[in-house]
Amino acid sequence: MQPGYPGQDPYGQQPNQDPTAQPNDPYAQPPQAPQYGQQPQYGQQPTSGQPYGQPTSGQPAYGQDPYAQQPPYGAAPQYPTAGYPAGPAQGQGQNNTMGLAGMIVGIASIVLGLCCPLLGVPAGIVAVVLGVLGQKKVQAGEASNAGQARAALICGAVGVVVGIVSAIAGAAINMNNFGA
Repeated sequence: MQPGYPGQDPYGQQPNQDPTAQPNDPYAQPPQAPQYGQQPQYGQQPTSGQPYGQPTSGQPAYGQDPYAQQPPYGAAPQYPTAGYPAGPAQGQGQNNTMGLAGMIVGIASIVLGLCCPLLGVPAGIVAVVLGVLGQKKVQAGEASNAGQARAALICGAVGVVVGIVSAIAGAAINMNNFGA
């Protein structure tokens, strides 16, 4: 620029200016950054490339508690589950112990029915009872292990049948030995 010609380029060109921009007053107060969650005023531009509503210095706005819990940006609102049946209470897990215990006792009843029918038959009955209780909990929505409850019923019934057959076969074999 030449002295005496402020604002004019020495080659006769004017600097590019936005015709819609407000005139820059060097004595005016600088524009303030908008506070958290506030939209900027009409015509106010965000400073230093930050999105609207964000502090520019990394510090919280004046008067804001820096340790206050702020909801995450863009978090979805929580809506009530109207019309849907309530599941188990929050903090409580599924009660799957009946079906699991019944299945374990049912498998054991099959093994016991082969070698010790006097233990296999009662174990099979216990497995059937636990399987029925487990299925009732599944139907009530208190458990989620319908397969284990069904396995308890099946294994318990097989254990009872194997125990009875084994007891009859053992008695028949022993009767033949006593008769000889």
